[in-house]
Parts: sequence; C-alpha cells; structure tokens
Amino acid sequence: MSEPQSKKSKMSNSLEQLKALTTVVADTGDFEAMKKYAPTDATTNPSLDFTGSKFAQYKPLIDKAVQYGNKIGTTEEERLENAMDMLGVLFGVEILKIIPGRVSTEVDARLSFDKEASIAKSFKNYSTVCRSRHLKERILLGLASTWKEFKLPKFWNRHIPYTVPINMID
Repeated sequence: MSEPQSKKSKMSNSLEQLKALTTVVADTGDFEAMKKYAPTDATTNPSLDFTGSKFAQYKPLIDKAVQYGNKIGTTEEERLENAMDMLGVLFGVEILKIIPGRVSTEVDARLSFDKEASIAKSFKNYSTVCRSRHLKERILLGLASTWKEFKLPKFWNRHIPYTVPINMID
C-alpha cells in the first residue's frame, strides 16, 4: 500500500492546478512566502507593508524609508508620511524582483473621498517606482472604489502623459 501524500505535496498539486486555470496573486507582505509559492502577480498596501515590516529581514527597507522621510519632510507628519510612502514603494520594488507579473500598489483608503489627494498620492508613488528602474507596465495603482475614484482613470489618462493601469479596489 502506498503512503498517503504529504500535506505539502497536496498543496503543491492544488496550487499547480489553480495556476493552470487562473492567475495566482499574492496578497501578503511576506516575501519568503512569495518566493515559495511563486505567484504571477502580487499586491501591496499600507496594512500589508506594516505587517511585513515586523519581519527582521525587512529592517534595511524600513531604515531606507525612514532616511528618505527624514530627508524629504520638514515636519514630523511629513517625514512620517514620506517614510510610509517610500516603504510602500520599496515593498513594491522588492516584490517585482520576486514575481514575473505585476504588483498592485494600493493608495491609502483614507484618501478615498479626496480625488485630488488620491491622484497626487498615486502619481507620487508611481513616479517613485518608475525612477527605481522597474518597468512602469508592471505597476498597477489600487484606488478605493468610491464614486469619485471611478472617474479617476479617465482623468488620469487625460492629464498624465503616459497610460497608467488602475486597479479599482473596495
């Protein structure tokens, strides 16, 4: 009688079956899990960045984000906001090194009722990632799906000189 398949083997087979049918997207701040399960695409947002930042191996990313925030901001609030924005960008860049597909970088949901702030934050984060020498075609911008944000793709593509894929979230 043959041995029962291990749990890992069953999971691997299920994952491979799923990959044959659809695009697997990682929704985690754990880079090691992404390496292990090899999703095609991934998403990152402030909550996932915060969770991921608790891992000791990500301390260099946090240090770099804090340095950036301190360099750019003039007030404590600006330094913190810039550091958090950069942390999201750094997480996105690291994820792009792991996955073959796209990464969706979600804008802070607290901006969901402020169209101008959502546009400004999206453009700032997108521009920063693109300066990091990663293909802009691999970046999706996640915006909270309020009525105002449903109008953003049209606005963005009319006023920004290049096309930006926008991923609506809720």
